[in-house]
Amino acid sequence: MPVIELCQETAEDYWEVEALYDLCFAPGREALSSYRLRDGIDPVVELSLVARDSDGILAAAIRYWPVLVGQVPVLLLGPVAVHPTRQGEGLGGFLIRESLAIAANHSWERVLLVGDAPYYGRFGFSSLQGVKMPPPTNPDRVLGLEIRLDAWNDVHGEVRRFG
Repeated sequence: MPVIELCQETAEDYWEVEALYDLCFAPGREALSSYRLRDGIDPVVELSLVARDSDGILAAAIRYWPVLVGQVPVLLLGPVAVHPTRQGEGLGGFLIRESLAIAANHSWERVLLVGDAPYYGRFGFSSLQGVKMPPPTNPDRVLGLEIRLDAWNDVHGEVRRFG
């Protein structure tokens, strides 16, 4: 992988990261149900990361958000995006692995996302039973990861906004 500097997203990065998400995702991305869970909630600062090349050009970004499943705090991963000119270099996987390691060091126990099982399965994510994202989310795309062993045991119900 080329030289990449990984650091926490700052307020100065916000619009550049938003532009990357606009470039990488379909128009109307903010209409997805996962965005309703994020509205008015700050991302988890220590897990919202940007990857820049040696020239300072944004190559990739990842954000996490706190949500609740029942009364239990959970991390909602996403979005993660890699600039089209940098795709295929392993940056998405790098961001996911690094951010999950940071999450473990900050006592988070479980992570939720809506995505493709074949892609996210290689990082340990699997289908969650009994966890319901707001409609119109396809339940087959609701995936979870245990940072702490058995962290998803007895955690079920509707995914709700944090706070």
